Amino acid sequence: MFNLLQKIGKALMTPIAVLPVAALLLRLGFGDIFDGQIALIMKSAGDAIFSHLDLLFGVGIAYGLAKNNDGAAALSGAIGVLIAKAVYISIDKDVNMGVFVGIIIGVVAGTLYNRFHNIKLPEFLGFFGGKRFVPIITALTAILVGVLAGYFWHYAQGAIDAFSNMIIGLNEIGTFIYGTLNRLLIPLGLHHILNSVFWFQLGEYTHIKDGVEVVANGDLHRFFAGDKTAGVYMSGFYVVMMFGLPAMAYAIWLNTPKEYRKKAGAILLGVAFTSFLTGITEPLEFLFLFVAPLLFVLHAVLTGLALAAAQMLDIHAGFGFSAGFIDYVINYKLATNPLLILPLGIVFALLYFFLSYYTIKIFKLKILETELKEETNKNNISDEISAFIEALGGRENILDTDACITRLRMHVKQSDHLKESDFTQLGAKGVIRPNHNAIQVVLGAKAEKIAEGIREALKMPLSQPYL
Repeated sequence: MFNLLQKIGKALMTPIAVLPVAALLLRLGFGDIFDGQIALIMKSAGDAIFSHLDLLFGVGIAYGLAKNNDGAAALSGAIGVLIAKAVYISIDKDVNMGVFVGIIIGVVAGTLYNRFHNIKLPEFLGFFGGKRFVPIITALTAILVGVLAGYFWHYAQGAIDAFSNMIIGLNEIGTFIYGTLNRLLIPLGLHHILNSVFWFQLGEYTHIKDGVEVVANGDLHRFFAGDKTAGVYMSGFYVVMMFGLPAMAYAIWLNTPKEYRKKAGAILLGVAFTSFLTGITEPLEFLFLFVAPLLFVLHAVLTGLALAAAQMLDIHAGFGFSAGFIDYVINYKLATNPLLILPLGIVFALLYFFLSYYTIKIFKLKILETELKEETNKNNISDEISAFIEALGGRENILDTDACITRLRMHVKQSDHLKESDFTQLGAKGVIRPNHNAIQVVLGAKAEKIAEGIREALKMPLSQPYL
């Protein structure tokens, strides 16, 4: 279950990657930047994505879970979502699963693809074998999903509503809990699943679109639909990503021995600026997540406080991609009290800096020092790929290779005998072993490049060099 949840969290990144474009198009279609037909075109294009988030999730998750990311799984996901929705609406027109139907069908389609994409059928049915069988079995399974949803989803919806009302009823305390959990789940890769509830399902906002009354669900969708009460579970992230984490990076730099500050500065400046500009924080967070977990817990608590403080100040600022400066500027006019993010950000920058600085100093945390002491002896990419394959126990031990932005996710015959020190020498920030057949190596932004290199190397005959 843990492995499946991790895979789902990783697969969610595929459909979520489309949302910044949709958010930008919606923003350009509000009428204050363009007017007339141009604004209408922009708004319609953005609405086309937000109106079909369930389909987007079904396709994206199925694609992300399938071995080799095969298009047959994506097609199956689309077919499954369309069928399941049609079935449960025919049973109960009041049922609205939102993005959950996409998540469920995406998992079903991806799992069925992995199970049946090589199936052999009798010769007279041979045309429907292999990958062609996957959409068929997915369609049949989707009917079952639709029937179950039609008769029983209202119970699940009641539980979701109760959870939502509990969090909403706790006001700032509930927001603090969400913000803290959001960061604490990052090492497990499960924060995307948490976000899928708060950003795409929590709450509802009824508005008129093309003369028809439609309902938007989730903090993100409601914000871009014009709901001025939305953005509660997003606003505080601007404070953390634009101000807090860069300040923490500065505290880390000041605690780095002077002989290593030049190299440390180059690393920290890059990841801090990335956090500020785009809201992508994992490259910075994984610098200290495993070597200084106490610092990461502090970061998680401060994130929860930032979200709660933003709610107290009645700040409602959503984002399409992440809470960086780019989204702040693009969505400024849609937000409520966005200017207050700046002074609140300064306050949290000071909190992040002083608390981080003295936490590092008092507990003598070494974040970059150990890594910078080691000489980089793997400059050539082919040598680096070769070293990774050897660290993973050789090509005979490797069963499957994948990556998720900052992590190399490997399925191996046996992971117990693999040495963490081998990965550390190759630049890893940490190693996770979910079970005896899996290992995750936190590498930062180069993880996908390394994964691709390993895949290409394993395709070559043993007599040839890795690259």
